[in-house]
Formats: sequence, structure tokens, C-alpha cells
Amino acid sequence: MSFAALAQAPNRRRTEAWLLGFVVLITVGGYTCTGLSMDGRLPSGLPGFATAVVLLALVPHLAIRRWASRADPLILPLALLLTGLGLVLLHRLDLTYAAKPRLRTAQAGSGQLVWTVIAVAVCLVVLLVLRDHRWLQRYIYVTMAVALVLLMAPAFFGADQFGAKRWIMLGPLSVQPGEFVKIMIAVFFAGYLTLNRDALALTGRRVLGLRLPPGRQMGPIATIWVLSLLVLIFERDLGTSLIFFGLFVIMLYLATERTSWVVCGLLMAVVGAGVVGSLEPHVHGRVVAWLNPMAAFTPAGQKAGISDQLGQALFSFGSGGITGTGLGQGHPDLIGFAGNSDFILTTVGEELGLAGVMAVLLLYGLLAQRGLHAALIARDPFGKLLAVGLSGALLLQVFVVTGGVMGLIPLTGKALPFLAKGGSSMVANWLMVALLIRISDSAQRRREPAGPPPSGPGR
Repeated sequence: MSFAALAQAPNRRRTEAWLLGFVVLITVGGYTCTGLSMDGRLPSGLPGFATAVVLLALVPHLAIRRWASRADPLILPLALLLTGLGLVLLHRLDLTYAAKPRLRTAQAGSGQLVWTVIAVAVCLVVLLVLRDHRWLQRYIYVTMAVALVLLMAPAFFGADQFGAKRWIMLGPLSVQPGEFVKIMIAVFFAGYLTLNRDALALTGRRVLGLRLPPGRQMGPIATIWVLSLLVLIFERDLGTSLIFFGLFVIMLYLATERTSWVVCGLLMAVVGAGVVGSLEPHVHGRVVAWLNPMAAFTPAGQKAGISDQLGQALFSFGSGGITGTGLGQGHPDLIGFAGNSDFILTTVGEELGLAGVMAVLLLYGLLAQRGLHAALIARDPFGKLLAVGLSGALLLQVFVVTGGVMGLIPLTGKALPFLAKGGSSMVANWLMVALLIRISDSAQRRREPAGPPPSGPGR
């Protein structure tokens, strides 16, 4: 290995260490400001929280130094900063819910911290065990079989909560399989498209200027379309269906560079969503609330049972202005029980303002950009497509959540990655982080020179 390569790893990890230091200061500072703003004193759990955040930054950093020393230095700090902001927001919401017992919302901050520790531990185990991401390519069909079982399990064994069946109850715990399915699907698509990209890209008939895929190649996309409709019909989960189908179309286009796949995918998605949105009552109710969110405040809307959550969310964003009202100075209780899950971004918009919302969205965008950067420098097709798939899944989920609470699209009920409460979501997102770290480490190692030329006589 060259001297430049030897010097590069410490520089990357030194950059990561400095960034993690800033993340710890921002997270602990936000937790402290919340307590001072709402209670007028330092939070009683500040020492324990600060210790936990320091360890959450230090232990993964040391593990990456040992097992992925060439990894991108921004991935871990970005993921930890988003997670830390989520913990601060959940603590802030817990204080409000504790003072409003009528909301009947359980405390989420301490439980989310425990799930964060578990999620980071899972991330470290993956980095230790998975030394080469290409090992996943051997088991793509097994991965897809497991994904399909997990995807359909809530329809038969799931618990109906808040109008959707996306959870499986395991005693006192609830598991949301869809959070893990998106990663499994990205792994399967990356492997499948690596093996079949030539057949998908070079065959088909040209119709109206578009080269349409042949019948047998339409099989996978038709299957995905049918499964998406089944998820919508039986589980009433619009968000998972959109992410599932959108991920497939994105990866197909990047693998084949054929716009016909995108056209076919969008047409099938629009037709499927339109049919199910018209026939399925729960999805139809969300579409109605999206088309006229202020109808919930009228006598006719209240009689029809239209939810006022979207209207309250729009009021929250409007009252936040540019810089917000300040942490702890908003009214997230008006959103109700979903303030710490589906609508946690409204607290950001109200108390941190447009600046805070843009900062959060930029953090998501930058994390996805680092994944795309890993895809660009990766030399193996499977690693390229997997990094794109994971980054695309993250951006799709952020879009369907933020678009829903801002009124751009109907509400989907998905959790905002890293910020919203949810153990399944947290573990799945940190599993995604582990895979991106491993891909970026492998890609960077293959870019570096193998080492200095051997010395000896005649040289």
C-alpha cells in the first residue's frame, strides 16, 4: 500500500472524529435547551443522556477505524446527527404529552434511546460479519423470498392500528416488517439487475418512440405492480407500496438507461393507486383529506369524520415562519397522538421554522448523496446498484413522509427515518447505514494503488 493511501485513512477518520464531536455538542445542546425552555432548569437525565450520546459516537467510530478504515467519513456523523435530533424532539414531545394526559400518548424518548443503542449494535455486527458486500449477491433469491413473506405477513397476522395493517405483534413489542423489506428488495434488485441488465436494456419493440420491454421481461415489473396493489388492498399501506414500486423503477432505469421502464412504471403506479384509492375506504379517506384539508374544521367535514391532522400540520408550518418559535415553545399537542411519529416534522417546522426543516432535508439529501458517491466510485455493478437502491429508498421514504405532512401528496403513515419513534425503523435505517459504510470502504480500497513497486537489484 502506498504512503498516500496509508495517510488517507487517518485523515478520513480524523475528519469523522471532528464531525462526531460537533454532533455530540448539537445533540446534547438541543436536549439541554429543551429542558431550560420548558421547565426552566437543566433536565434531570442530562448526564445519562450525554454519556449515551458520547458512547453512540465513540464506539462506532472506533469500530469503523478497525473494520472499515477507508469508509466515507460523512455517513456515520450524518446518521448520528439525524438520530440525535430525533431523540431531542421525542424528549421535547414527551414533556408536552406528560402535561396533556388526555392525549393518551406513551413516553417515547427513553424507549427510542434503547432502540438506538440496539440499532447501532446491529450496525457494528454487520460491519464485523460482512467484510465484503458482494457476499449478499449469492443469496438474492433467498433474500427476495424472505422479503415477500415479511411483506405479506401483516395482511394475515398483523394488528390493525390507525387504519393500516403494517405491524406484527410479538408480545409487548410491535414489528413493522416493511422497514426491513425495503433493504431486502434493494439487495434483490441489485443482484437481479446485475445478472439481467443486458437483456433488459437491449431487447424489446419500439412503439411511439419508446422501446418497450418484451413480454417475458415485463414479468418482474408486473409482479411488483401486483404485489404493490395487494399491499394497498389488504394492508392499506400506501407508503410502503409507493417505496416498494418506486425503488424498482429507479433501479431499473439506472441499470438499463431506458425511459420506457420509467413510463411503464409511472403509468402502472398511477392506475393502481387510482383504482385502490377509489375503492379502499381508508386510502380514499386520506385522499379526501388531502384534497381539502380544511374541511375537517367545518360541520360537514366533522360529520363525515375527516381527520384534522393535516390541517393542524399546515397551521404548524405556517406559524413557525422562517426561524420558528423555539424549542419547547410550539403546540404539537394539537396534532394529537401522531405528533411523535407520522407528524414529527411539524414540530421541526413550528419550533425551528423553515430554516430547521431545510436543514433536516439537507441532512437527508447529503446522506443520500454520500451513498450515491459510493455508487460512483464502486467498481462492481452489484455494489453500484445496491448503493443507489439504498439511497433511493431513503429519499423515497423522506419524500412520501414530508410530502404527506406538507400536503403535497396524501398521507401515507410512514415514519420519518431516524427522527420519528419506532424500533423497527431505527434498526432498519442503521442496517442501511452499515451497508453504505461497507460499500464505500470496499470501493475506496479498490481505488487506491495496490502499493509501491518492489525494490531490488536493477530498480
